[in-house]
Amino acid sequence: MIPADLQMNLTGSMALKWDPKNLEIRTRSVEKTLEPLVIQVTTLVNTKGPSKKKKGRSKRAHVLVAAVEKATDNFIEKGEQIAYENPDIKQEMLSAVDEVRKTGDAMSIAAREFADDPCSSLKRGNMVRAARNLLSAVTRLLILADMVDVHLLLKSLQLVEGDLEKVKNASSQSELLDTFRQFGRNAVDLIQQAAKRQAELKDPRLRDDLAAARAVLKKHSMMLLTASKAYVRHPELAAAKANRDYVYKQVCEAVNTIADVAQGKALGGVALPYDGPGELAAALDDFDERIIMDPLTYNEVRTRPSLEERLESIISGAALMADSSCTRDERRERIVAECNAVRQALQDLLSEYMANVGKNKPADSLDKAIENMCRKTRDLRRQLRKAVVDHVSDSFLETNVPLLVLIEAAKNGNEKEVEEYAQVFTEHASKLVEVANLACSMSNNDDGVKMVRFAASQIENLCPQVINAARILAARPRSKVAQENMDVFKEAWENQVRILTEAVDDITTIDDFLAVSENHILEDVNKCVLALQEGDADTLDRTAGAIRGRSARVCNVVTAEMDNYEPGIYTERVLEAVAVLRDQVMPNFAQRVEVAVEALGTQPQRDVDENEFIDASRLVYDGVREIRRAVLMNRVGLSETLMFFIFWKCYVRR
Repeated sequence: MIPADLQMNLTGSMALKWDPKNLEIRTRSVEKTLEPLVIQVTTLVNTKGPSKKKKGRSKRAHVLVAAVEKATDNFIEKGEQIAYENPDIKQEMLSAVDEVRKTGDAMSIAAREFADDPCSSLKRGNMVRAARNLLSAVTRLLILADMVDVHLLLKSLQLVEGDLEKVKNASSQSELLDTFRQFGRNAVDLIQQAAKRQAELKDPRLRDDLAAARAVLKKHSMMLLTASKAYVRHPELAAAKANRDYVYKQVCEAVNTIADVAQGKALGGVALPYDGPGELAAALDDFDERIIMDPLTYNEVRTRPSLEERLESIISGAALMADSSCTRDERRERIVAECNAVRQALQDLLSEYMANVGKNKPADSLDKAIENMCRKTRDLRRQLRKAVVDHVSDSFLETNVPLLVLIEAAKNGNEKEVEEYAQVFTEHASKLVEVANLACSMSNNDDGVKMVRFAASQIENLCPQVINAARILAARPRSKVAQENMDVFKEAWENQVRILTEAVDDITTIDDFLAVSENHILEDVNKCVLALQEGDADTLDRTAGAIRGRSARVCNVVTAEMDNYEPGIYTERVLEAVAVLRDQVMPNFAQRVEVAVEALGTQPQRDVDENEFIDASRLVYDGVREIRRAVLMNRVGLSETLMFFIFWKCYVRR
């Protein structure tokens, strides 16, 4: 695992292996430290001959020579200090310092000769060569000094590796706790050193890799402890070993990543599966660009099949979304209709291109066909985005229920129920991942898509381990370590779902989300009223729960959105609408639902004031609609509002 640049020798210390010809600067500190010397040397090299008023010598050049000499002496002094403070690399550092001293002396001689005779091209050439040698020597010294930090980081990493091996091989609770305390201390030190290295790195990809590895190491430390305790206490359970092995693997991979990044190694050297924009969104963008062309370049044999093939690929992606189990019938019909409209618009456009081939001036009908084509693809995009938000609104609702049911069965020691609910939990997790990927497919936000895909992959990996934790608890319901392990995996799952939810919210527009949420709440309100009229207490309670969940999601999403704006009239109005729904309307609705469910659950059923229930339900819909109106004010009416406010403040109050 130890990188090639820093390897173990026979005595167990870290030996430095590096290529002195490699002058790649990987960190900001090296670049920043070298910059002043580069400027001074460059300025000196670019110094022109003496002016007509002064003969012979260049006073400015002598000043620059002195500055370069002083800077070189500082590098030599700091290099020697680092060498004596770090015995492992003392010889390499002193050798680099000697090289700086030699090239510095040569540069000083050449520069002073040039300063005395700045018109001599020979002396200028000698100084340029000496300057290059000096900069190369100083760069090597700085890179070697920078590797001291890498050296210290990898020594810390080596300690963590040893601790991990001890944790893995611990055979008793006391041995495990002792080794884990040491692991905890060394892991904290490694995380801190990795954070310093992350701040220094120039490559953003390496910084991201290191940040992710640090997060995994920090997040999985407690999981490693509880999973290891459960395995040591219940080694006979396969689920306990699976839990421990999963967390152990995650931590080891994070440590490996830190080691690779410290040496500047790109992970895999290829694009990760999380990278890139959404496939469907990118295909639509590409199609929109290709449909606009010069009629003179149109070729019926090549252009028509190419565009038709691209459109059919887009329609295939749209069909997959339309056929998804969560897509509502009305939305499916609209997507199919828009696909047919886009097909027809393309045929009309291609016919216009064909009719305008060879004409000096395209007909107005061609512009209209292009405009119609763009409008139809825009309409298709809108329906696909709303289909995505349909899925998000339905799937990211009461996301903790399958988990809580699973845990309750495990606490009761009912292994059969745990297996049944494990299937439900797996389907729930798969649905979250599927919807997240659908959201990615229609997003152009590269960074946001990357975050969603990464979070979704974490959900996929964590799901079976949550089930394993439940199996351990179901098999040993009175075990304290099994309960602790379940609690830690429960918290990890809830945190990961929250991260995924926030990431998905970031790549879906709030306008689409509010429009769809408003429609869904109206549907649920109508279902509630119908269930009340039919005396169906279960449907009433379940649908009212969905309304409460949707309303809470609206409040949370809109509140988070307002954090992106400067406080003012707009945010105040939006947050006021949120507060009314959350603090006044929803408690009243919940109370009415409770009374109605209780009345319908008695035998015989008691009468419920239907009008009061309908009013409470209508207020929920009105509250959501008012929030949407307040948010949209920024799109259509904010300027008018501000103008009115200014008028009122300046004239009415006068």
